[in-house]
Amino acid sequence: MTDTSIPSVPPATDGRLETMVERLRRRARLVLALRLAVLVFLIGGWELGVRAGLIDPFFFGQPSGIVVKLIDWFQNGTSIGPLWKQIWVTIYEAGAGFLIGAVMGILCGIALGRNQLLSDVFSIYIKVANSIPRVVLGSIFIVALGLGAASKIALAVVMVFFVVFANAFQGVREADRYMIANAQILGASRRQVTTSVVIPSALSWILASLHVSFGFALVGAVVGEFLGSKQGIGLLISTAQGAFNASGVFAAMIVLAVVALAADYLLTAVEQRLLKWRPAAV
Repeated sequence: MTDTSIPSVPPATDGRLETMVERLRRRARLVLALRLAVLVFLIGGWELGVRAGLIDPFFFGQPSGIVVKLIDWFQNGTSIGPLWKQIWVTIYEAGAGFLIGAVMGILCGIALGRNQLLSDVFSIYIKVANSIPRVVLGSIFIVALGLGAASKIALAVVMVFFVVFANAFQGVREADRYMIANAQILGASRRQVTTSVVIPSALSWILASLHVSFGFALVGAVVGEFLGSKQGIGLLISTAQGAFNASGVFAAMIVLAVVALAADYLLTAVEQRLLKWRPAAV
């Protein structure tokens, strides 16, 4: 009698999977170690260069002096008020400008990307506005809106809008035409095509622009504070610069870097949650 049973397949992939996971872990540890090594090399070389007299701390500061300045700011506050308040003011201005600019950029990008007539009419004006150095507008906003948060938010909005708009517009234009045609054949309305096909297709473009645009929002807020403000990290940098305090300038830059990294981490978490359907990169 002939045996018709199906032979079992040995689980040969388990060992390969464990090997791949272990290889990825080793690589992650290697990357972390190399990052720390580069950081130690740069900061250690900077500190040794100052102590050896090769680097002038008056112009370039000193890592130990920067640490002392940060500790002093956290414990005793800055010359313009508590450090946490300056951080909050800048985060509020950059965050508000980021949200407003991102929403405006997404809406305008989708509208112009889906409507050829609107694109033909407004494209020339957007190109002209984008060609203007946006940082220069900070002085105009301060004159028009004053030294409060409104002028900094306006500058942050302008900095964010064009980055998000360009990506949203291009993402809409790059939507799969076959999927759009299939949805239309199945009877989907123009609004349904936009919400169910075009926007999900452009989501990767939009989210990619948000990582860059928050940095621009932070730049807009800080530059606005630097040009004229009552409080904020930009004013803290301007005050340290006026006192020729290089350690204070670098300390404020480190605070800004921490804020930017925290925002990027949050945006990455949001992106991973919204794009769970996307296949993982190999």
